[in-house]
Amino acid sequence: MNKPLLSALLAALLAVTTPALVHAQAAAEQAAVTSIDINTATTEQLSLLTGIGPAKAEAIVEYREANGPFGSVDDLAKVSGIGPATVEKNRHLLSH
Repeated sequence: MNKPLLSALLAALLAVTTPALVHAQAAAEQAAVTSIDINTATTEQLSLLTGIGPAKAEAIVEYREANGPFGSVDDLAKVSGIGPATVEKNRHLLSH
């Protein structure tokens, strides 16, 4: 097999498998999470929660810094962009 063809095949394989590997890694990280304290968690830790990406994780930290610690897990819904459904999906992982 010639080098250009091999390189093209390798590039195509990586393009297809890389997103799947990233998804699998994120799922494994989330499965490894047993508890996240919403009053001390970093944006990286909060991003592991279902429905919480980097922007919402940052909003949680900013809200916490501006308003003080959360009194309950339900108070997480006070953060703009986070509703009761997101809190419920993650309740088993959350503490305060």
